[in-house]
Amino acid sequence: MVAGFMKINKDSWSLQEQSMFLKVIGELLTQGYSLSEGVRSSVYYLPANKKEDIMSVLGSLKGGNSFCDNLARLKFNQQTISYVYFAEKHGGFAGAFMDASTIMENRLRTIQQLQKILYYPLFLIVFTLVLFYFVHQVLLPQFSSLFLTMKLETNLFMVFIIGAGKAMPILMLSAVYFALTLVFYYFKFFRKKDALEKLRLFTAIPIAGKCFSLYYTHVFSLQLSHLLAGGFSIYEALTFFQNNNQHAYFSLAGKKVIEQLKKGERMEHAFVVLTFMEKEFCRILQHGQENGKLDRELLFLSRFCMENLQDRVAGLLKKIQPIIYGFIGILVISIYLAVLLPMFELLNGL
Repeated sequence: MVAGFMKINKDSWSLQEQSMFLKVIGELLTQGYSLSEGVRSSVYYLPANKKEDIMSVLGSLKGGNSFCDNLARLKFNQQTISYVYFAEKHGGFAGAFMDASTIMENRLRTIQQLQKILYYPLFLIVFTLVLFYFVHQVLLPQFSSLFLTMKLETNLFMVFIIGAGKAMPILMLSAVYFALTLVFYYFKFFRKKDALEKLRLFTAIPIAGKCFSLYYTHVFSLQLSHLLAGGFSIYEALTFFQNNNQHAYFSLAGKKVIEQLKKGERMEHAFVVLTFMEKEFCRILQHGQENGKLDRELLFLSRFCMENLQDRVAGLLKKIQPIIYGFIGILVISIYLAVLLPMFELLNGL
């Protein structure tokens, strides 16, 4: 065991607890507290079962271990650990902690919105499918037999429900086959690829790919901006990226760009190897070099990407619910009419 570490509680930290921990410390740092004092004071704002973990962090810091290593031992979110890693380089602990806390709060808010949007519609879908199965397997066969006996034509909605019932097993088998194909691809090919290639594939996903690109451009721009504002050169900043063992994405990105710079590529051209980044990133690099305010340009870009990402996610969430309700509505109306219209047909045939 690394010297200075005390026993770590086995209870995992939720995103909300991680966010609160960093937010409290960040706000205390802005009030002039030291990092150790901020960690000690955070005990009073976190659940009681986290006290042992927090005290272990305090003991570890006094033993000379980094705050980043403590978060890794506590199994904090990887992006959060990366924020702290770079904060230890450029010295902006308070700002980095507040940024990381905000990112986690936004993620939690998005998850909660998604749950609210999907839970009730999913319940309706399950209920509707059960009703659909009952109508398709019990009622419609009886109506079909009566229609044949009385030589009446089946209506459009009966045809739709019968056809949908026949197509349902095919759709379910196709979904299972697709899921198994994805699992096979993941274990056979995807997990063997390096971090940058994985991100490139993520950004190629329709609709969701743009969200990945915006998010990682935001993170990369923000950290690079802080390092440049701290007085480091581009090369030194990229070296910090390369040495980030907590996050393979940053490490490999730094390595690839440094290789391009050693070949004599201009800085804005060297970053082209990061194919998952927003196209504006390289243009901002060139513009920032020309006006001598690269750190500010990158900071503005990071905020722009985050705002764009939040708007895009909110827009996607707003579109999901109407689509689901539209599907349920069509299915329910079809079931209703498939049952009701045959009754009128039978009454007319008497």
